[in-house]
Amino acid sequence: MITVLAHKSPDTDATGSPLIWAWYLNEIRKTPARAVLQGTPNTEAAWMLTRWDRDMPEIVTDIAAGEQVVICDTNNPAELPPGINDTEILEIIDHHMLVGGLKTRTPINITIRPLACTATIMHDLIGDDMSAAPDWVRGVMLTCILSDTLQFRSPTTTDHDRAVAEGLAAGLDIDIDQYATEMFAAKSDVSAYGDEDLLRMDSKEFELQGKKLRVSVLETTAPQVLLDRKLALLEAMPGVARADGADEVLLFVVDILNEEATLLVPNDYVRQVAEASFGVPVAGDHVVLPGIMSRKKQIIPSLKL
Repeated sequence: MITVLAHKSPDTDATGSPLIWAWYLNEIRKTPARAVLQGTPNTEAAWMLTRWDRDMPEIVTDIAAGEQVVICDTNNPAELPPGINDTEILEIIDHHMLVGGLKTRTPINITIRPLACTATIMHDLIGDDMSAAPDWVRGVMLTCILSDTLQFRSPTTTDHDRAVAEGLAAGLDIDIDQYATEMFAAKSDVSAYGDEDLLRMDSKEFELQGKKLRVSVLETTAPQVLLDRKLALLEAMPGVARADGADEVLLFVVDILNEEATLLVPNDYVRQVAEASFGVPVAGDHVVLPGIMSRKKQIIPSLKL
């Protein structure tokens, strides 16, 4: 049995991609496979599972030594189970920068392409066998692409991502505008989540000049709902950082419709990072960054002191 998994703090692509590839392995390659998650999916990903009638995959905290694994939507060991290098990694499918640190027992297939979404890459790899894909596979692919591209607003979006998404939507008779509105409404409903949960919901680890940062992003069509919780989120940051072995938490609230991000500024260190990275003066406990939408392309590559 092959285990297909993606990164911790699963967003829509990290939830959907393992399901897509497990379907492909089971139904096309005739190889037994299972999709698993490393944590509870965010609200949009949970909506996707309901919308396409998929059961929640098993949530795991580690993988047994020797287990066969396919890794999706990351190649960063820090985002994978602690025992990942003791497993038999068979394949990596990703759209992030190459980090290094993974070990394999034999040569493997590695597909890392400069596209906005892992599901787009999987669509290409499946190729002609997409004709056998049920509606739920196509629907999950579409959801992943619209999520990662923020309905084509993100600077990571390529013409190919858009073309694949539009083809999938046409085949499913789905209006992209209406569907994306439903997706983003689900993504924006965070009323059931505590402050610490929000800071961890969609986060990546990053090291800046010896300091370990948790870079968190909350994408929403209702940013004021999150900004109304600003003081509580600021107060929760030191505890989350300590518990997670980080020095600081950087939280970016991304306004999907207005195409800008608000960075919360809890202390002088984050103020210095914001001013050096984005070239803006910071006078209070937050700063608005026009045009900033993508952690992968605009935020993490810009971080400096």
